[in-house]
Amino acid sequence: MTTVKIQRLGQQGDGVAEGPLYVPLTLPGETVSGTFEGNNLYDVRIEVSSDQRVSAPCPHFRSCGGCQLQHANDKFIEEFKNNIITTALDLQGLKTYVRPILTSPDRSRRRASYSARRTKKAAMVGFHGRKSETILPVPFCILLKPELIDAQPVAEALAIVGASRKVALTVKVTNSMEGLDVAVIKGKPLDGPLRISLAALCEKYRLARLTWDDELIGMRHPPIQSMGKALVAPPPGAFLQATEHGQKVLTDLVREIVGDSKIIADLFAGCGTFALPLSENAEVFAFESVPDMVTALDAGWRQTAGLKRLVSEVRDLFKRPLLPDELSRFGAVVIDPPRVGAAAQIAELAQSRVKIIAHVSCNPQTFARDARVLCDAGYILDWVQPLDQFRWSSHVELVGAFRLA
Repeated sequence: MTTVKIQRLGQQGDGVAEGPLYVPLTLPGETVSGTFEGNNLYDVRIEVSSDQRVSAPCPHFRSCGGCQLQHANDKFIEEFKNNIITTALDLQGLKTYVRPILTSPDRSRRRASYSARRTKKAAMVGFHGRKSETILPVPFCILLKPELIDAQPVAEALAIVGASRKVALTVKVTNSMEGLDVAVIKGKPLDGPLRISLAALCEKYRLARLTWDDELIGMRHPPIQSMGKALVAPPPGAFLQATEHGQKVLTDLVREIVGDSKIIADLFAGCGTFALPLSENAEVFAFESVPDMVTALDAGWRQTAGLKRLVSEVRDLFKRPLLPDELSRFGAVVIDPPRVGAAAQIAELAQSRVKIIAHVSCNPQTFARDARVLCDAGYILDWVQPLDQFRWSSHVELVGAFRLA
């Protein structure tokens, strides 16, 4: 047995001892023992526990791979996530005011991705176990909205009729205003009998929509999501903010930053999370690379009365970023790139002299990298607002407010 003292948490939420040695489900200051293998400690026993340690609220925590931090109290988690952001900024030589973190409540996640495997007699549905390919049933998950917990029998039924014994289905479930929107990946090839069986399940469980490897099986109602005053039916499996709380927080923050700007660009616009609410008060130009998402955004705008002009365009901003002369007409820009950031587009923004930039990010490291470029070009980062939509995980999102000096 090896005994070590945990010095800090790594960015994935594991405890880190001297070496480095990684020890999951531990906290700084704890003394732990276990079996040493490579850079990891297994069969861990807590010898001296931290006063930040609490009993996990979820019965699945120790075996489920969905959460990393339920053994820590809320104050510790908030400080840990804030520190991820401040450390990323420090490494780029940036200082700004980091607001207190805002956290989505438990049982508020509106989308989930279940694994479903057919067995000899039925099927098994759940999430993957901690650092394992084993599927763990999670009937009492405290992250998900009750509607998503109730979707587990749906995933089981889909696996029974449409999964092979060798490959597990991925069943993406999103709660919409009209019921469950279900998108299945890695299913059996569609044939006549399977299509009939799947259509029957769509009716039986009163699903808003069911797609099978991108092919529509049935849609009883468009799976509507609210984006400001507009109602949008995103394409199957499309990106959507994890919680309604998180979407509202992000929208309010973006509105705060852009203020009374009259013409706004929304870059990486998705289905209109920001473009549609902003069009209630300003003219908006939205750019997104996925055609189906642009179609959904445009339909949401056309079907909503009282919105100002909104022009949407299919454009890959990684390959064809907006150039300074194209950006010059905008009073403010909203940018919400994927985790890799938007280095090419940020470089053009830095030269554009746009007065206001609202930067939404799901990766503090790439945000800090891009913020450094903007600040070097004369922008001031007034504040950063952390947001925790992925409670008890090591993941954190943020919004940064930039203005031209």
